[in-house]
Formats: sequence, structure tokens, C-alpha cells
Amino acid sequence: MSAILVASNRGPVSFTLSEDGALTMRRGGGGLVSGLSGVATDLDVLWVCAALSDGDRSAVRLAPGGRLDQAGYETGALRMLDIPAATFHRAYNAIANSTLWFVHHLLYDTPNRPHFDARFRREWESYQAYNEAFAMALAEEAAHGAKTMVQDYHLGLVPAMLRVERPDLRIAHFSHTPWAPPEYFSLLPDEVATELLEGILGADHAGFLTARWAGAFMDCCESVLGAEVDRAALGVTHGGRTTRIGVHGLGVDGEALWARASEPDVESHMAALREQVGDRKLIVRIDRTELSKNIVRGLTAYREFLAAHPEWHGRVVHLAFAYPSRHDLPEYREYTAAVQRCALEIEDEYATEDWDPLILNVQDDYPRSLAAYRLADVMLVNPIRDGMNLVAKEGPVLSPQSALILSREAGAAAELGEDALLVNPYDVSATAHAIHAGLVMPEAERARRGGRLACAATALPPHRWFSDQLAALT
Repeated sequence: MSAILVASNRGPVSFTLSEDGALTMRRGGGGLVSGLSGVATDLDVLWVCAALSDGDRSAVRLAPGGRLDQAGYETGALRMLDIPAATFHRAYNAIANSTLWFVHHLLYDTPNRPHFDARFRREWESYQAYNEAFAMALAEEAAHGAKTMVQDYHLGLVPAMLRVERPDLRIAHFSHTPWAPPEYFSLLPDEVATELLEGILGADHAGFLTARWAGAFMDCCESVLGAEVDRAALGVTHGGRTTRIGVHGLGVDGEALWARASEPDVESHMAALREQVGDRKLIVRIDRTELSKNIVRGLTAYREFLAAHPEWHGRVVHLAFAYPSRHDLPEYREYTAAVQRCALEIEDEYATEDWDPLILNVQDDYPRSLAAYRLADVMLVNPIRDGMNLVAKEGPVLSPQSALILSREAGAAAELGEDALLVNPYDVSATAHAIHAGLVMPEAERARRGGRLACAATALPPHRWFSDQLAALT
């Protein structure tokens, strides 16, 4: 039985299954995994996650009770849940990623979507079943009075379900996304909106990355549930219980990041990039091809910058790392194609025999991304809306000499806004102007800003972020 548990959709490792049936384990992806992996190992936390692939499911079926650490894998204490593939698909793709993500990031094309019909209700039942599987696993694994840290929008119903099974537990829920304002959250069917809010209010402590997202959650509780909200004391009372609201910004572990970025594979990629780019200035972006990341407008802004500033032709290169994301969803396949079309248009219009103005990389390559960070003169981070955005924090740590262009709609803007070049993510022309401002910024000013950005980025590393939430449960 464990005294501290973490629950998240994605776990710290993933498995691939080769044609001969051999299993290969690798580090899990995503910002949440990056932030939690070291903390979970150091604090002897049991991590509960879902099997995401056929490789994961094969590994789980060979492990006693899904405990991969008891099957010989060096994962730390880890239980992976083999949720039926159809149930997982509906819960993850149809509800978590196609509904909740769209609501919290304000992504819907509202004349056409959302469309909440009988099919959606069946998909919602799968989301309920998926959350119930997590709640039951946590109830089985938790010691009396254990602290249970439930992560993100995938598991919004778990706190209330777990409280029914184990009222002795101390439960926290943390939202890594933005939270939608009431007028947008209310796009959801009334019963779904109510169930989600009451699900999170089953926790003793509900955490958010910024005060803005915490405020939006409290506004929704007041508007949708009629809950009693104390904004001064950060508490929501509903159904005879009070849930404390916390704001816990997540930063980066600068020392660990630098250690990884100094390894030989990164140095090798740096040498290759220098040879490819020469002494030209580098504008770098590193993102998944996720609708909220706003890659197409970023590329369009670079194109407008090139049109307005011919003096920079041949003197600058844009490294755009856009890693495929959620290709099970048609909107994401089309968005990736749109990114590639935009890149080709820039190359067709501006490339010469001895200058490629844009290098688009769609293969996930973490060491190469770290190399790009270290070489950047300008970092472009322009999401439509983002809970935090760790790229905006990793960049200044690894390249304090670079200028940071940052969307005002990223959660990181609350901490980094004074020293970044803030932009409206929808304003392509303003972003083009910011690209020019970043390139011509005097070195002394760039260094001053960069130093302050790096300090802010590392002020709340994952260990402190996690320990603050544990303390809030005491």
C-alpha cells in the first residue's frame, strides 16, 4: 500500500512491440511526464496510468496486477491499467481530446461544432468508465489516509468517485490546461458540466497553473452549480464540502535540463545544425502540431517578416520543429498538412541556391530540440491558449542570450511577460514585428531580459510544485 499516489492518463514509460514480439521500453512523452518523472522517483510515489498502445497492453498483461515494477522493469512504482481499447478510444479521443480540450482552449468552430447528440452520450459513458477504472485502482493501492494526486482533464471525475470508495484519503486534482470561462464552459450539456465540476470538487484541493485559470474554475462553480465561492480565501463550498483552490505554477529544473542538454548526442546535433545554418540568426519554435499551438500563424508571421524586411534575406533561418500530435483525429491530420503547406509556400517564395529560410522538422527528436534551444537567437512561442507552456521556460534556461516572443494567452505570460515580447496570438502582423524586434534587440538588453527570464523559469521547479501541493493536503 502506498502513502503517495499519482494518477495520470500518460505514464512515465511507454512500450513498443516489434514484429517478433519483443517489447522495448522508452521514456514517456509530454510536459506532464517531464515534470513528474523525477519527483515520483525521488519521493517513492506509486504512479497509476493507462496503457496507451498495443505495446503497453502487452507489457501490462505480463505484469502481476499491472505492476510493471514487479515485472522486472526499472520504472519506479508503477501500475498501468489495461482499459478496454474501445472504451479508452472513446474516453481519450472523443471526450478528453475532442471535447474537453476544445472547450478549455476555446477551439470550437461554433457554427458547426460542438454537436452533443446520442453518440456523444455513449462516448461520455466511456469517459465515466475510464475514470471509474482509475478510481478503483487508486482505492486498491492507497494506504489509509494516503495523499492522492490526480492529474488533468482526462481524470476530471476521479476525485468524486474515489471519495465514495475511500473517504479516508486526502485527494488533490491538478489541471494542466487552461480553464474555460463560464460562458464557454456552458457549451457542454448541463449534466456533463455539472458532473465535471462536482467531480473535481470531490477533491480536498484543486490546483491550477495560474490565478486566471483558478478564477475561471471558481466562476464556473458559481455560475453552473450555484456553489458558494470565497475568492479571498480560495475556497468553493458545494454539497456540504469545501474544496480549497490552489495556484501552483510549474517551472523547469534548470540543473537537470542543462545536464541533459550537455550530453554528447545534443552536442552532435548542435554541430550539425551549425553546419547547416552557418552564421545566420536562428528563430526557433518547438511544438506539437496541436491546434492550440498556433503554428500556422507563426509561420505566416515569419513570411510577413521576410516580405517586410528584405535586408534579412540570407541572414536568418527559422527552425520550426512541429511534431505530429493526435493523428487519430481528422482535425489534427489536416492541421499538420496545413503546417506543411505553409512551409512549402515560404520555401517556394524565398529559398535560393545558398539559403533555405525555413527548416521544418516533423520527427520527434528530443536531443535535436535541446540543440536548437541552445543555438536560438529568438524563441517563438505563440499559442492561442495554453495552461503554462514549458517551451517558453526551457528556451530561456538553455539560451539566455535569446529573445522570447510569447503569446499573452499562455499561462507562462503571467510569470515571464515583463521580459518577453508579448503578442496577441491572432495578430500575425504584430508577431512579424516582434520577430524583427527580437532579431535587432541589442545584446545587452537581450542578456538582461534573458537572465531574468531564466530565473523566473526555474523559480518553481517540479519538486517544489509537487511538494507545495502535498503540503496543501496536510
